[in-house]
Amino acid sequence: MSSPAETREALVTGTSSGIGEAVARHLLAQGWHVHGLDLAAPTLSDARFTPWRVDLSQGAAIEEVLDAVLRTSTPEALVHAAGLLRVGALGALDAQDGQAMWALHVAAATRLANRVLPLMRRARAGRVILIGSRVAGGMPGRSQYAASKAALLALAKSWAGECIADGVTVNVVSPAATDTPMLRDPSRAGTPPQVPPIGRLIQPDEVAALVTYLTGPHAQAITGQDWVICGGASVRTP
Repeated sequence: MSSPAETREALVTGTSSGIGEAVARHLLAQGWHVHGLDLAAPTLSDARFTPWRVDLSQGAAIEEVLDAVLRTSTPEALVHAAGLLRVGALGALDAQDGQAMWALHVAAATRLANRVLPLMRRARAGRVILIGSRVAGGMPGRSQYAASKAALLALAKSWAGECIADGVTVNVVSPAATDTPMLRDPSRAGTPPQVPPIGRLIQPDEVAALVTYLTGPHAQAITGQDWVICGGASVRTP
């Protein structure tokens, strides 16, 4: 990784709200220069924050932005936090919803990693963190969402294996229901989130703090892992 005197470059998706915005704020506070990729207008204002308006469901649009970013930067961190949640039970599954989630969660991650990871490997320094979900293990009414998030686990473990000798780590951070605008999307009215046993939703800053740790010097030996922030949901209680 770069020395503290150097400005480290990070590429973060979904920086206009929720977990992505929190991750960007945490990295900026650590002295990183953050390139933020989001379709929505930027909400952050910082001399070290460069916003890029891009529809991450469109492959050509991603490639165009990457051409511009990578022309002058070699990111040492890639955080894919952009997300979309559409719900549906068997018999009412919408193919377009499934395709939209796959495009944003899986196809976008693949395009980003395909361009950025080889550069990290050549530089022998880099951290990739994909934002997954505790739902990746399966949940009634969330099958298409769960499938797209489960795919991130397979991608991360595969990429971690390819990069393990090059000083590059790849991990997934999977929170339970998190207090983000995605949970308040009108399209999921009538399907309230399952509040974890701690009695509240996970906070974006809690997720961002773990992501930030994984980009730091003490996380060099951590790769190919799924870090679940479950709020007690994984613990068996009497």
